[in-house]
Amino acid sequence: MNREGPSNKKIEGFYMYRFIDYYHNEVVLSFDDHPFSTDPKHVWVVCRYQNKWLLTKHSDRGYEFPGGKVEENEMALEAAIREVKEETGGIVDTIDYIGQYKVRGKEKMIVKNIYYATIKELITQEDYLETYGPILLEEIPHNVQKNRQFSFIMKDGVLLKSLERIKQRFLTNVSGT
Repeated sequence: MNREGPSNKKIEGFYMYRFIDYYHNEVVLSFDDHPFSTDPKHVWVVCRYQNKWLLTKHSDRGYEFPGGKVEENEMALEAAIREVKEETGGIVDTIDYIGQYKVRGKEKMIVKNIYYATIKELITQEDYLETYGPILLEEIPHNVQKNRQFSFIMKDGVLLKSLERIKQRFLTNVSGT
């Protein structure tokens, strides 16, 4: 594993990408169907609204796609839709499971589902919880890994590989990274 790029290989029948994140944790990404958990406790949603990338500005971390924890008695898909609304005011039109990744931190392991959502409407809200609301970008900058405006969540191979996958499955003629 290295910081410059992911290693990838087939593990236990799943094709996976491995890399080290911003905080030197091991990250493993797969676009297979729930390879790490059928009941993940975190979600991350890559969003498009009117042909632009829809992010939020987190109060501490900076620009990132919406996401967060799955609440008690909530399914991951429900959490994804809720997080988009809470953090951006976005009303989800379509949402698709893309993949899953796990981060092995120093104290615990986190598993996140990755979704791709198209947004039909942005509603202005008085409160966006821990964020400052929606940010619309024509494209994700090529230097996102070194750009201090962006959250650490946007600085590892999960973003690049997810955008590649989304463009292959859903988008044509879209710039983005």
